Amino acid sequence: MKILSSAEFKLEREVEYGSPQQNEAVKEIVQQIKKEGDAALLRFTEQFDGTRLEADQLRVTQAELKAAYGQVEPSFVKSIQAAAANIRAFHQRQKRNSWMDLQPDGSLLGQIIRPLKRVGVYVPGGKAAYPSSVLMNVIPAQVAGVPEIVMVTPPATGGKEGVNPYILVAAAEAGVHEIYRVGGAQAIAALAYGTETIAPVDKICGPGNIYVALAKREVYGVVDIDSIAGPSEIAVLADEHANPAYVAADLLSQAEHDEMASAILVTPSREFAERCAAEVERQLAELPRKDIAGASIRDYGAILLVDSIEAGIGIINRLAPEHFELLVENPLNYLGLVENAGAIFLGPYSSEPVGDYLAGPNHIIPTNGTARFSSPVDVDDFIKKSSLIYYSKEALLGAAGDIMELARKEGLEGHARAIEIRVKAETEGEGDQLC
Repeated sequence: MKILSSAEFKLEREVEYGSPQQNEAVKEIVQQIKKEGDAALLRFTEQFDGTRLEADQLRVTQAELKAAYGQVEPSFVKSIQAAAANIRAFHQRQKRNSWMDLQPDGSLLGQIIRPLKRVGVYVPGGKAAYPSSVLMNVIPAQVAGVPEIVMVTPPATGGKEGVNPYILVAAAEAGVHEIYRVGGAQAIAALAYGTETIAPVDKICGPGNIYVALAKREVYGVVDIDSIAGPSEIAVLADEHANPAYVAADLLSQAEHDEMASAILVTPSREFAERCAAEVERQLAELPRKDIAGASIRDYGAILLVDSIEAGIGIINRLAPEHFELLVENPLNYLGLVENAGAIFLGPYSSEPVGDYLAGPNHIIPTNGTARFSSPVDVDDFIKKSSLIYYSKEALLGAAGDIMELARKEGLEGHARAIEIRVKAETEGEGDQLC
C-alpha cells in the first residue's frame, strides 16, 4: 500500500454517475418497461440475463422457497436466524409514535406516522450474492409496519440452477414471500411503474451495479429510493498499539468487495504504517478474491501519516467514510470528536464484518462522503409523516392578525382573505351561517 503524507493525499473521490451511453441505455429500458410492461421485461431478461421466461414464470413459487432450504447448510439457517433476531431487536428501538399536543386555546397540533404501503427490495446477483442485505433491507421495513414487501433478483444468481438458494432462504426467514426473478434496470423500472405481473411500489431499496443505480436515479420522484450507493469504503485510524494483522485483514475485508472499493489507514506512526503495508501484501496473496482486492488496494488504497490521533480524526471527518474503525487505546475518549462516519467500530474486537452480518445495526450505509449529511438505512426510511393541525375559533381569532400580515407581505392576498372572511364572519355574528 502507498504510504502518503496528508499533503500528498487526495481526500476528494470522484463520484461515478455512469457514462452518457449507460445513462441513455437506462433511460431507454425504463421507457420501454413503462410502455410495454411484461413484454419488455421478458425481452430484457432474455437479452441481459440469458434467461428466457414466460410471464407466469417471473414469480418465485412457494415450492421453490421451500426447496431452497434443502440446498443450504443447517448452519447457514442458524446463522441467518441469529442475524435476523439481532437486526430486528436493534431496529425495534428506532420506532416512532404518532403524537398530538392540545393547547389551552383549543388548538391541536400533531404528527401522524404511517408506514409506506409497498416497498421493493433489489438483491444483486453479480460478483457476489448477499443474503445479509436481504435482512438489512427487509427487517427495518417490517418493523416500520410496511404490509407489502416485494423482492426482485436476477434469474440466475445461483448459476444454471436459478435464483441463489441462500438468497431465497434469507428472504423466507425475513418473511418475504413475493419474489420475482428479474434484475437490472428493467427490474427497477418494473417496481417503479408496475407491469401486468408486478404491482408498483412506493419505495425501492437495495444495492446493485451501475445500471441499477442509474435506474434508481431515473425513477426517483415516481417512487422514493434509499440512495445512489457508491463503492464500499473503510477507513481505519490506528495507533502503534494496534495489531497490524487485524488492521490489514479489515482493510482487505472491504477491498475484496469491488475493484473501486476504498481502504484507507490513518496513523501517526510510520513504523506501524510499514508493518501494516507488509501485512496487507502477505494476506492479499492468500485471499481468494485477491485480483479484486488487489486492484482496490492499488488504485484506491493508501496509508496516511498524520501528526496525532486528533489530526487523524480531522481527516476522518473530511473523508466521512462509510465504515470507520477506531483502533486506538481508550477509543471512547476520542468518540466525541468523530462527526462524520456512517458506522463507527470501536476497539480491536469490533471488526467491520461484525456490523456487516450480526451485530444488529444496518450495514446499508452512506458512501462517497455522504455520511456528512445522511445516515444508515433505518426504520425512518419506511415511514411517512403527516402534520395534523386543528384550530378552534378562539385560536384562529388570536392568530389571524399575524397570519394575514405575513401573507400580505408575500403578496398572497388570497391567503389573507381566507383568514379575513372567517374573522369577519365570527366577529360580525355570521359564523353560524358558515360551514
